[in-house]
Amino acid sequence: MKFDTPAAENPIDQLKFISRPTLRIDGPLKTTGTAPYAYERHDVVANQAYGFILGAGIAKGRIKSMDISKAKAAPGVIAIVNSDNAGKIGTTPRNFARLLGGPEIQHYHQAVAIVVAETFEQARAATSLIEVEYQREEGSYDLAEAKDDSVVPKTHEDKSVGDFDKAFSEAPVKIDEMYSTSDESHAMMEPFATIAAWKGDEVTLWTSHQMINWAANDMASLLGIPRNKVRVISPYIGGGFGGKLFVRADALMAALAAREAKRPVKVALARPMMMNNATHRPATIQRVRLGATKDGKLTAVGHDGWSGNLKDSRPEVSTKQSTKIYAGDNRLLRLRLATLDLPEGSAMRAPGEAPGMMALEVAMDELAEKLGIDPVELRIINDTQVDPMDPKRRYSKRQMVECLREGAEKFGWNKRQVEPAQVREGQWLIGMGMAGAFRDNALANSAARVTLDRDGKVIVETDMTDIGTGSYTIIAQTAAEMMGVPLADVTVRLGDSSFPISSGSGGQWGANSSTAGVYAACMKLRENIAKKLGVNPEGALFGDGKITVGEKWIKLTEATKNGPIIGKDGIEFGDLAKKYAQSTFGAHFVEIAVHAMTGETRIRRMLGVYSAGRILNPVSARSQVIGAMVMGAGAALMEHLVVDKKRGFFVNHDLAGYEVPVNADIPRQEVIFLEETDPLSSPMKAKGVGELGICGIGAAVANAIYNATGARVRDYPITLDKLLDSLPDIG
Repeated sequence: MKFDTPAAENPIDQLKFISRPTLRIDGPLKTTGTAPYAYERHDVVANQAYGFILGAGIAKGRIKSMDISKAKAAPGVIAIVNSDNAGKIGTTPRNFARLLGGPEIQHYHQAVAIVVAETFEQARAATSLIEVEYQREEGSYDLAEAKDDSVVPKTHEDKSVGDFDKAFSEAPVKIDEMYSTSDESHAMMEPFATIAAWKGDEVTLWTSHQMINWAANDMASLLGIPRNKVRVISPYIGGGFGGKLFVRADALMAALAAREAKRPVKVALARPMMMNNATHRPATIQRVRLGATKDGKLTAVGHDGWSGNLKDSRPEVSTKQSTKIYAGDNRLLRLRLATLDLPEGSAMRAPGEAPGMMALEVAMDELAEKLGIDPVELRIINDTQVDPMDPKRRYSKRQMVECLREGAEKFGWNKRQVEPAQVREGQWLIGMGMAGAFRDNALANSAARVTLDRDGKVIVETDMTDIGTGSYTIIAQTAAEMMGVPLADVTVRLGDSSFPISSGSGGQWGANSSTAGVYAACMKLRENIAKKLGVNPEGALFGDGKITVGEKWIKLTEATKNGPIIGKDGIEFGDLAKKYAQSTFGAHFVEIAVHAMTGETRIRRMLGVYSAGRILNPVSARSQVIGAMVMGAGAALMEHLVVDKKRGFFVNHDLAGYEVPVNADIPRQEVIFLEETDPLSSPMKAKGVGELGICGIGAAVANAIYNATGARVRDYPITLDKLLDSLPDIG
């Protein structure tokens, strides 16, 4: 189905199932521990052995020698694979670091060998017996030091409109400040894990992966085998946050080990290996320059972002939101990439906007203070209904002003004291902060196969994944709505590369795109059912297990007397996204308490108001948003992969040393979704929402800390050591 004209009224608009608060249909499996995750799939293939990966002990250099004799002779050892016997390993367009290192080492804990044994303990013990001699080389591990040698990334040229330099120099009120964000880890609950099994020249991977088709394609490239010889299965995933978008070492090393051992092998990355071997969100240094008239209208928006990564790889696109979120005729947006010999930096929840908003939205607050304008009003003044970089493109839907006003009223923003450090409760300083929220609405083609069986039950199959986001439920809701059957009569099968190719989960495109694909397949099934029953599909109504045309109705099971009926189709997005700017918007409000003696910061309450198209399931959408808000709060207050700048690795590479927020850190969260449908987005009239909640919330925390204390910290995370010297004396 080609989607190239705005969606008209369609079966989804009945809203019998869609947009209704619906509990997760996979919830009972998750809460009882019976949802099989990748490493736990003991029943899928017999005679599983265990693999344990050895990571490089240096960050940059070469392996001079590797003695595996002691490991090979250890109890239970079946096979050992390293670069000497792995054969030729191909490349993929999505991995910049090789997943098997040797002899060259590109980063610390790059996989250099895997030991296969009868038990996990035997594999781990034998791995410690491998003796590696390295030739260490000087590396670059400090973004601040490498900043001056950074270059324009090949994929991200400078963007400009108007004459920024002139507008900024002439602006009567301006801000020019530097900000920084730290390296961050995905820290998902489920580790990277894979079971690999070969049958002849075909390999099956039971793995934890967000993008099934990408994984199958990339594994075929890495192993040098045809795509149809690779099957990837990933029905349940314990969190990904972008870290599982691309194939990682667990999948490749499991496949290599299983081929060498001639039996199935299962591999899970230990937590320290995850944080240094896999990807992370790169640190950034950002310069934000804003020029405005005395009445608050932006005339110049300048945003420079520096990040570091392996040579010829990706930058963190921290300037992304600054192209669109606010009005302003003159803009200059520049990214620079420094070569760092740290583990690969790549996608993490809202790459670009998440760290970029942490700088831009603080700069907007600083500008508001300089202007003497309320921060909410400043953002309202600079609202725009067109893309500032291309004014001919109007927004399909943009309710940012409504989000700001609704949030301010519900939060009690009018009670905020304009002058910082004025509200106290004993030794606690109390402050309020806010920020805008923005994330582009990405779309991805997606397909599905929907079957009506003899009993009138509906089966949906698509290689879409559920990374804890609720895909099973919204896809079931979509099929129930389209086919007119109870939700209990829909079975959803996900995460198998033998199913039709979906959008996959990532970039906030999954929910809208995958359900649109199921919509298309259901439309094809409706057509096939109508033809089977000899009725005109145009105007036919599906409901209560029946198809109704005029005053005539027929049970759906009449169409399946001779066997199941199948509908297979997908959504192919046309150029509406090029003709119209499509984004999601919101507003964050936070109340903070900071201890005047110690600088300890506590979040007291958070509110997010969002405008993101039709909300397919308010329950799972709220869950996604509050989770994103928590991640943003973590980035603002505590999350920091600490770099050993001499040896080039992340020191705090476990959940004891890498701090993330827990329940006690986030006592109260409220979420409001504005009523909205966007016919230009998809037949579902929905948009993504899973990453919007992290975009701006960190800045709202920072702005609240400033309001509480008068201490403006521009380097995240805002830990107490950065506050102590600036706290007011409360006597």
